[in-house]
Amino acid sequence: MASNPFTQSHNGQMPLRTTGIPLALIALAASLVRGQGAVWSQCGGIGWAGATTCVSGSVCTVLNDYYSQCVPGTATTTTPTSPPTTTGGSTTTSTATGPSSTCGTPAPGSGTLQLVGVNIAGFDFGCNSDGSCTASAAYPPLTQYYGKDGKGQMTHFVNDDGYNVFRLPVGWQFLTNNVLGGSINQTNMAEYDALVQTCLGTGAWCIIDIHNYARWDSGIIGQGGPTNEQFAATWGELAAMYKDTQKVIFGIMNEPHDIPDINLWAGSVQAAVTAIRNAGATTQMILLPGNNWTSAETFISNGSADALMKVVNPDGSVTNLIFDVHKYLDSDNSGTNAECVTNNIANAWEPLTQWLRCNGRQAFNTETGGGNTASCVTFMCQQIAYQAQNSDVILGYVGWAAGNFDVSYVLSELPAGSGSSWTDTTLVAQCMSPKAGAQKGSTS
Repeated sequence: MASNPFTQSHNGQMPLRTTGIPLALIALAASLVRGQGAVWSQCGGIGWAGATTCVSGSVCTVLNDYYSQCVPGTATTTTPTSPPTTTGGSTTTSTATGPSSTCGTPAPGSGTLQLVGVNIAGFDFGCNSDGSCTASAAYPPLTQYYGKDGKGQMTHFVNDDGYNVFRLPVGWQFLTNNVLGGSINQTNMAEYDALVQTCLGTGAWCIIDIHNYARWDSGIIGQGGPTNEQFAATWGELAAMYKDTQKVIFGIMNEPHDIPDINLWAGSVQAAVTAIRNAGATTQMILLPGNNWTSAETFISNGSADALMKVVNPDGSVTNLIFDVHKYLDSDNSGTNAECVTNNIANAWEPLTQWLRCNGRQAFNTETGGGNTASCVTFMCQQIAYQAQNSDVILGYVGWAAGNFDVSYVLSELPAGSGSSWTDTTLVAQCMSPKAGAQKGSTS
């Protein structure tokens, strides 16, 4: 992969090839023929010429000027929701009854996602999906290191859009200056910590994400590559630095893929969790990633769910151990195409939310996104509304990506401007920003 950050493609979700037409599109087409919108389909908005009424059991709900959606329920009005407030390191929301479930009544939820934000890329530049990273190719998204104005971006996203979390991907090789098994390099860490502290300074939650695909230079952690002890040692050092910082979230690993033994991988994750907790970071959230590029769609079927269910804190609890999942909306699930073709509800989010609820667990969608196109606005708004309906088990989403990407990048969420004047991309402005109103699809 080229090290030029402006030509780098999305670091992650490789194609999950599918055949035929997505079921969501078939249902949508059928409903439009009948003159009524299917559940979760569009039913209004500026320029909309399709159905404006919804099938029985759902109501056309205005999300913003550009988008109205058929949402389950019988409510006739909705009111804007405010971003969650934080108190003492925990996220709080107002209460309402969530969707029904065959596993019983879900925990109270507000229909407002707890954590919504964007990836601030740059320290992951130079990393490839085989786990090879060139430390010198990392590009800090801060002006003091000649990068883009990451501070201005995050400040804008918090103040103007209502975002409250940023994911900060970084290469493992950058952290140890290309020395496998070595201690964290203090010079390099000072640069990365500058981004972490800038993030924290906005009042947002900040995800430390090692962006290596469960590998180091093609070797899989705990399965012929780096040892679990080497991996855990890096996490122990990182956790010791942030053990008293409640708004730091530890993202164990970005997008493991093609892992031969999922149970051995769960052992590697367990080693990292144990190291983090033993370093004194006993209360922060830790994100547990599964196989297949952490796909939300295959989290259960590929065995990741069952394997990662066995990962526990040193005291045997699973408190603040959250499943890490990703999901894109393009034709091959790769996050490399400008157009979107699915809202992911039937194929991914419905089965996952049901499984989470049945097992008393939660997940966090830390990578999702699409092009700045009408199709992505439509389908992303539907995905967000569904996740908000299930906010008892889905914590939120983090868009890919801003930071040091160029505005020409196909999934750019980079706001245009500088200083105190910023203009959001179409997808952010009309859908992904909490202030755009896509979460208003919830009913109580």
